[in-house]
Amino acid sequence: MLRGIRKASSNWLGKIIMATVMGILIVSFGIWGIADIFRGFGQSTLAKVGHTEISTEQFRQIYTDRLQQIGRQYGRPLTTEQARAVGFDRQVLQQTIAETTLDEETRRLGLGQSNEETLKTIVDDPNFKGVNGAFDPTRFQGVIRQLGYSEQRFMAEQRRISLRRQIAGTIAAGVEPPKVQLEALAQFQNAQRSIEYIKLSAAQAGTIDPPSPEALASYFDERKTLFRAPEYRKISFVAVTPEGIGKWESVSDEDARKAFEQRRDQLGTPERREIQQIVFPNEGEAAAARSRIASGLSFEDLAKERGLTASDTDLGLIAKSAIGDPAIADAAFSLPSGEVSQPEHGKFGFALIKVGKIEPGVTPTSETYATQVKTDIANERARAKVGELRDKMEDERGGGASVVEAAQKLGLTPVTIDAVDRSGRMPNGQPAANVPRGLDVVSQAFNSDVGVDNDPISYNGGYVWYDVIGITPSHDRSLDEVKDKVEARWRADQISSRLRDKATEMVKKLEQGGKLADEATQAGLSVETAASFKRSASLPGLNAGVVAAAFRTAKDAAGQTPDAAANGWIVFRVTDITVPPVDLASDDMKKMKDAIERAQVDELLAQYITKLESVIGTSVNESAFAQVTGANNN
Repeated sequence: MLRGIRKASSNWLGKIIMATVMGILIVSFGIWGIADIFRGFGQSTLAKVGHTEISTEQFRQIYTDRLQQIGRQYGRPLTTEQARAVGFDRQVLQQTIAETTLDEETRRLGLGQSNEETLKTIVDDPNFKGVNGAFDPTRFQGVIRQLGYSEQRFMAEQRRISLRRQIAGTIAAGVEPPKVQLEALAQFQNAQRSIEYIKLSAAQAGTIDPPSPEALASYFDERKTLFRAPEYRKISFVAVTPEGIGKWESVSDEDARKAFEQRRDQLGTPERREIQQIVFPNEGEAAAARSRIASGLSFEDLAKERGLTASDTDLGLIAKSAIGDPAIADAAFSLPSGEVSQPEHGKFGFALIKVGKIEPGVTPTSETYATQVKTDIANERARAKVGELRDKMEDERGGGASVVEAAQKLGLTPVTIDAVDRSGRMPNGQPAANVPRGLDVVSQAFNSDVGVDNDPISYNGGYVWYDVIGITPSHDRSLDEVKDKVEARWRADQISSRLRDKATEMVKKLEQGGKLADEATQAGLSVETAASFKRSASLPGLNAGVVAAAFRTAKDAAGQTPDAAANGWIVFRVTDITVPPVDLASDDMKKMKDAIERAQVDELLAQYITKLESVIGTSVNESAFAQVTGANNN
């Protein structure tokens, strides 16, 4: 409809008519009151938290960003249907409301953070450090651009996060789990089981005769939904990204050489050395210590004499630029491996320096990095062109052109997929071709409809426009269409049922004093073992259900569990149970304590936010929420 309106208003007469029509609509809203339609919410408001409104577009951006982040993390897009199935949509909404609630509280408390402090937080973030350990502006720009942030927006978000952490830190102060809780959890986590087991497979099920036509038809009729054809959609899209339109071959050798010279220090790998140092208060003590080393005392023994640990003396494997004291850096990088320096006057006293392993640096050459540099230049130039193409695409779309028509007019290459289901697969079961990794265009298409003028998707620093061209509704298949699949499933069910009965019979015999070895011999199988595994173990050749079943079973008792991967069953007996003693000082216990503290802090913070929400008041426009998350399309 929108495209029709745009076409109608493309000439002077159409513009006059459309202006008159829209004027009448505006006047009628003014007379009859549009507020009745959106009572309690602004037209673009999705939620209210105290005095703050979360707009529909704002939440749409947040929700889309989170979906794309999940998609990049798992290597394939998460559809909106999958997101709703696992409650991801509600989680994002709750998190957004919670963050907004904390922002409201920071304003009420008068908390603030200067630009200098915010910048320091960003500069200290390890995600933005280069190979030399220092803040890398280029890396910073690339990371935030990948996340869909501008520099100003990222700064504002970091300030909000820091202020929220001030509140969270206050709540977390003094939280510590009790000893009895740690001991109980450690015993639960570290308990071990040992089992002996046999695997029942299709061979133990015996001969499965083919089903009669009547039996197969009855089986199919009872399970038609399992074989139902999914809804398919025909979609077209075009992606405009810096990587897609930037061609490194178009960059001249001269431009690449100039850029290489500017970036030479960033491209190369500096020499790195393992460095140890011991600092003395004066030159006399340092010289005396150096004489003792020359007489045979090791550097490590000298450190022990002075009560120093490895963490006190070891600077690690570092580059020269990472050493904050120039005198120490010069001395360390002038020594051969294994040597100890003479006393060096540094910022904090007189130091003896020992050099261990040396990793030579790699000096970059323009030839080695030519393609990389040209690619970077092409991408940088393409970013400006992306903006130009975005505007041209929007103009063409505004004029009523389809995605394919607009793309072809601008010299772009559109992609058309004739049929794809919600999971991104074609009718042959293969993933849809030509969909870039991490692009959530399929789920977006299933949230749209034929003829809808969709907003472009942000993707890899650019945009993707898409159209839904056609829809093939989901429908029941006939038995003839899926006969092979029905027969295969029927056979698998028959095998599983027989093996379950056989496993139940074996367990009864074991409970009556029988031996697993005898049962294995009768079935033509061998007994296998798995020793001393924990609840979190992944046992080779066994699924997680076996581990869970073993921990539900007493010592010397037997049990059974399905082996879904092999369409079989497993019969086992628990041969040993061990509960190791608890060492509260161990590294594992310290990690557990930290994890429990974090969980308790999270719980306290959740309770605090819930209380704040009840005090300041929150409300959600469920209709707008359903529209953003695609629930209205089902």
